[in-house]
Amino acid sequence: MGIEFKEVLWLWLMIPLGFVLFLFAKQGLKRKEEQFVLLLRGCGMGLLIIALANPFIMLPDKGRSVIILADRSASVAEQENHILNLINQATSTTREHDGYGIVAFGENPEIERTISPERNHIDQFAGEIKEGQTNLEEGLEYASNLLTRGGRIVAITDGRETTGSGGNVIPLLKEKGIEVDWIPLSSDTKEDVAVTNVATPSIQYEGEETTINVNVYSTTKKEIEIRISLNDRSIIKEIVQVQEGNNEFQFNHVVGESGLLEYKAEVFTAGDGSKENNTLYNLARSEGPAKVLLVENPSGESPLTPLLKSAGFSVDSYKPEQLPGKLTSYLQYQTILFDNVSATSIPEEKMLLMEKSVKEFGRGFIMFGGSDSFALGGYFKTPIERLLPVDMDVKGKKELPSLGLVIVLDRSGSMNGHKIALAKEAAARTVSLLRDKDTLGVIAFDDRPWEIVETKPLSDRKKAEKQIRSISPGGGTEIFSSLQQAYKSLEDLPLKRKHIILLTDGQSATTGSYQSLVEDGHGKQITLSTVSIGEGADRGLLNDLSQWGKGRFYDVVDASVIPSILTRETVITTRTYIEDNPFYPVISSSKWESLFTEGIPQMNAYIATSPKGTALVEMKSEKNDPILATWRYGLGRTFAFTSDTTGKWTGDFIRWKGWPTFVNQLVTRSFPDIQSNPYTIDVKDDPGHTQLKLSSSAGDVPQLEVTALDESGKKIPATTRIKAPGDYEVEFESRLSPGLYHMNISKTGEEGGSSFQTGFSVPYSKEYSYKGGTRTLDEIVEETGGKRYSSTKEVFRKFETKPFREQSTQSLFIMIGILLFFAEIAIRRFGLGPILGVVNKLKRRIPASVPKEQTSLEQLGRKVKHNRKPNEWDKPINNKQPIPEVSEKKVPVNKPKVKEEPQETRDDDRLQRLLEAKRRRDK
Repeated sequence: MGIEFKEVLWLWLMIPLGFVLFLFAKQGLKRKEEQFVLLLRGCGMGLLIIALANPFIMLPDKGRSVIILADRSASVAEQENHILNLINQATSTTREHDGYGIVAFGENPEIERTISPERNHIDQFAGEIKEGQTNLEEGLEYASNLLTRGGRIVAITDGRETTGSGGNVIPLLKEKGIEVDWIPLSSDTKEDVAVTNVATPSIQYEGEETTINVNVYSTTKKEIEIRISLNDRSIIKEIVQVQEGNNEFQFNHVVGESGLLEYKAEVFTAGDGSKENNTLYNLARSEGPAKVLLVENPSGESPLTPLLKSAGFSVDSYKPEQLPGKLTSYLQYQTILFDNVSATSIPEEKMLLMEKSVKEFGRGFIMFGGSDSFALGGYFKTPIERLLPVDMDVKGKKELPSLGLVIVLDRSGSMNGHKIALAKEAAARTVSLLRDKDTLGVIAFDDRPWEIVETKPLSDRKKAEKQIRSISPGGGTEIFSSLQQAYKSLEDLPLKRKHIILLTDGQSATTGSYQSLVEDGHGKQITLSTVSIGEGADRGLLNDLSQWGKGRFYDVVDASVIPSILTRETVITTRTYIEDNPFYPVISSSKWESLFTEGIPQMNAYIATSPKGTALVEMKSEKNDPILATWRYGLGRTFAFTSDTTGKWTGDFIRWKGWPTFVNQLVTRSFPDIQSNPYTIDVKDDPGHTQLKLSSSAGDVPQLEVTALDESGKKIPATTRIKAPGDYEVEFESRLSPGLYHMNISKTGEEGGSSFQTGFSVPYSKEYSYKGGTRTLDEIVEETGGKRYSSTKEVFRKFETKPFREQSTQSLFIMIGILLFFAEIAIRRFGLGPILGVVNKLKRRIPASVPKEQTSLEQLGRKVKHNRKPNEWDKPINNKQPIPEVSEKKVPVNKPKVKEEPQETRDDDRLQRLLEAKRRRDK
């Protein structure tokens, strides 16, 4: 038993307190009241300072507090019932005053039961545990926080920690007096095959043979299949025999491409216990001809393909619907070309991947014009528009013909969720494309039409957008009446262009004379386009409606293209984005002057756009509209060529002898400034986050800017620090999931943003590895005085270090200190007299040496005194007048008798008179 303080620093206030009291005492304390006040003040302030230090006394604890730490990671997942049985066996041995709690842990700890003496049988765990790692360090630290006054932690685990270090908790456990016991579990024994390593040369060359080494670990002798793919294309598939233990295989492959190479090795076998350890990645780079990704119009092959190949470029051509959905697929190319491609067939997530490859990894991008590109392709407010140096919107919209647009939008129950959200966003975007005097109407329908925005000139854009975004899902689907209302709202309006867009994912519950309705609208200059969403739509009807209505039919599989479709329809309806008057372009950049020494060929048409603020217009029309514009977007450079590549719009320009050179230089200028990666990368998985160690043989110390993205294009926040010349540490905010990550390393402060393209692979957790991580529990048990045992009988055995419980005394010190403070105030106000008077009265009331009978006589005497008349004893005392002596002789009979009062009473009265005189003198 003893006293301790939790806030010891407060005790330093005793020094200034003592100094102040010393100064007061030094001034001289003549009266007893002053001395007593100083004593009370010092004691009261001292007690309050002690209270601030939060004192508590340690009292012996009768009970034994135990936390059972249960492992729920993947390596022991099949033993959960066994662990529950061990817990129930252990808790059945508790004694009176014993308490126990339960904490489960894997990658994270969760409390299953707080410390309590109640015995409850536990049938299952309730906490949500991430089983992909075993973090013994966090588990022990969490459990120790529940044992505030010492106790024991009993760990039921296989002891293999895959992240963190349990040894870091030893000082904390010893400080709190906590013992750690260990009930060992055997790791789950199951048939398993795992890929443990994939290795290739970091630098390879196109056309040469390379070696791929694959290491496989197997728990049994069996037959397995190994598959190796390169950039998502299968290159090796073999059946091999593996022995128990480590197996090494070597495969040869001729490199047929250049750029970033992503190798993926997989194993497949029947009865495999863990699928999580079947895949590993490796990244390399191939040197060779520059690779170009060309996206063509679905109508046919691009004229750029033979032109680029003849210039020595390696060209991969894609239709819009064939575009890949992984970031790696775009990073293997130096630049991306769009040749008259519409946005209506490219999902937004693929546009985002292309934007990331340009902005974060320095890839180039060029858009060539045509009737399906720029604004006519529906790129308004898309990721592709963001990376281009021109805006799709035209500054001179005041010259456009008057337009009336009605959107008929399906709001039936089947549109709920992502579909209706995108449809509303698409309708709201069209508001931005219209002039204030253009007419807009929005009709939503389920089993009946609902007029959302009245068909009239657009005067309040914000109100219209708010009304559109307020649309909510409804009931059934009835198309005809809604379409009929849309035609009726437009037919009498004096507008040059009238257009209806019908969007639905279902089939109408009723039928009507659709053909008559649509064809009657021809005479009133009303056109109709339709959009079919998903498998449930009536494609046949919608296709017919678009043909009858002289519009376009869109069969949508991915709902994310809906905004581009409505944007494209709005732009096409105006028909004025195409400038089709022949002209001679004006060259405004010295980079092209050498090509046009013999003159500039004539062009026929282009798509009107507006240059962005920092864009450089290198070629423009006679109206100062951009023909060729460029700018730097992030680390990449992008170009916009607003005429086409077929000759229909470019006219003499494409027949000009310098056209191949022009295209060659344009593509080459878009290439990124990328060097071979001079850094080696080491991946380190720390508790709670992932770290990379970058090492360079150059030994320089420039500041680096590191950008990392996963395969979906999501940017991973990271912090870069210089550790030593040539050594850097990249730390991510959280632990990265297993998989492949791409990284761009840029030297900051260098003009042009010199960068290095690389990547790294985060392997599967050691939880799924046959090695199983490290073991530190033996050391922890030994250092804390615990035991390792298999029986649960010793869980509640006697503690080696007797635990204590804390009893706070802070309130007691505060209460006494405040009482002393009040006493000091009373003395300074009234003096010591009242206190001494009370003390004397208490002494007089019950003297210890006087018998009870005498006490009664004294009370009777005081009663007589109270009733007597004043006599000479009541007169003020005069020092010059002698006090008359009282004779003990008998008083003569002939004299009046004077009753004699007790001597004690006379002394009290005299003391009272002296005190009264003193008070008057003090005043």
